[in-house]
Amino acid sequence: MFHSFKSDISGIELPTRLNNPFYYAPHPLCELAAAELRSLVESDEAMAADAAGGKMMGVLVVRNEAGKIGYLAGFSGLLCGCNVQPGFVPPVFDFLSPLGYFKREEGEISAINARIAGIKNGAEYKLARAQAAAAAAAAEAAIEERRALYASNKAARAARRASGELSPDEAAELVRNSQFEKAELKRLAARLRSEAGEVAAAVRRLDEEVATLAAERKRRSAALQEWLFTQFRVLNGHGMERSLLEIFSETTGTLPPAGAGECAAPKMLQYAYRNNLQPLAMAEFWMGASPCGEVRRDGCYYGACKSKCHPILTYMLQGIDVEESALEKGGAVENIRVVYEDEALVVVEKPSGVLSVPGIVGGSSVQDWLRSSYGCNDIFVVHRLDMATSGLLVAARSMEVLKAMQAQFAGRSVEKRYMALLCGVPRQSAGEIALPLMPDYENRPRQRVDFIHGKPARTLYKVVDILVADGRECAVVSLVPVTGRTHQLRVHCASAQGLDTPIVGDALYGSQAARLMLHAEYIAFAHPVSGERVELCAPFKELIGDSL
Repeated sequence: MFHSFKSDISGIELPTRLNNPFYYAPHPLCELAAAELRSLVESDEAMAADAAGGKMMGVLVVRNEAGKIGYLAGFSGLLCGCNVQPGFVPPVFDFLSPLGYFKREEGEISAINARIAGIKNGAEYKLARAQAAAAAAAAEAAIEERRALYASNKAARAARRASGELSPDEAAELVRNSQFEKAELKRLAARLRSEAGEVAAAVRRLDEEVATLAAERKRRSAALQEWLFTQFRVLNGHGMERSLLEIFSETTGTLPPAGAGECAAPKMLQYAYRNNLQPLAMAEFWMGASPCGEVRRDGCYYGACKSKCHPILTYMLQGIDVEESALEKGGAVENIRVVYEDEALVVVEKPSGVLSVPGIVGGSSVQDWLRSSYGCNDIFVVHRLDMATSGLLVAARSMEVLKAMQAQFAGRSVEKRYMALLCGVPRQSAGEIALPLMPDYENRPRQRVDFIHGKPARTLYKVVDILVADGRECAVVSLVPVTGRTHQLRVHCASAQGLDTPIVGDALYGSQAARLMLHAEYIAFAHPVSGERVELCAPFKELIGDSL
């Protein structure tokens, strides 16, 4: 599984620390290894066809005991329907072994599914349901007919009483008739429904059988899942070993999600540890088409997933010197610039890499900086920009002003314009993007396009210039968000259903660069005290140079 580089790598400097797998720029050795791995996959007809449908691949540059530099290759999930392929590291645990416990138990569960389907789709069940439905309908029809007769007789008795010509004996007879007919109606209804219930007994018996089978299936599935995650045992840099069940129990307090331990990164690290290979640099990249709703681009590098891999890799990398993630620790605040202030408001230009407000990732925020600079805790950031996005950010200097400004944002009366540098040129020079968005729960903070469950998201765009960078054309676009969904502009630019052109430096939806080239350039609103219109601009041109 150890691949020697086909190219001469003597001129490439080795990394001094393993890159953070969740946020990184790929090392040149990883890029070289990825190119060689792509060639390997594309040379195999079956693997190439499977990868064309979309597959996450991984490379891990390693040093062996003899000091030779090479790399390992991995894939997430299955490739060509298998978790073992020549040239790739094996799975952490081969649960797909045909004679293994997992496949045997999976077969038993599949047999239960077949029995449930056989009952529900069988002639006996369908006939019993039809007979039960017919008996119930006939019973209710007969009851309704008797109820109508009782109502008619009741009306006739009421008419006779109203005439005032009844003798005491006749009036008493009417009461007896009423009581008798009412009792007869109840007896008839009870008898007919009981008879219909007897017909439905066959359905109930079959439903009970299905419920028993479903309960057995649920029990066996849960037990099999728990067993599986006890078999997935991973090593860390200290040589210690833990099962996925233990890792998730200790870190999240939950069971591991489906597919945990089957991504490329854990597979490659496990193989490296078991074979005394020193991890030097890691990268995961996408091959082929993007999954439905997700933004994955062929050839782009991505950080490891959070829901499955974060607890696993956090454990596996213990004992390894790993770079800190700039994304997680937050950036410096010394470059914050105040562009407007009065007794009610402060508006700043936020640098890329700085949080708007304190977050769970730590690091200083604009709100922290404002409160420290002005010596007052009653300063509140009114809205937010993504940590990687730069630009104009409004803060209120009192709770009353905060509420007034928030009302303007909620009422969409605040005008905002963003500027972005794209990795290419959109097909059309202007238009509107309408792609509903929702969180990608397995890969937070990523968002995804979802036309069923997503919330409406609309963006107006216009190409304002085209630059040439590194021999390729890059469009400068203005983006006006009509709605304000998380990562809306980034997804609308990168998605194949949107501009199909990621923003430069977008590590989540495109490729990492020195920074995300998305900038909140313009904002206009009514002053919360005077009511006068306030217009502010922090030109994007200054960020990308005079070539604009």
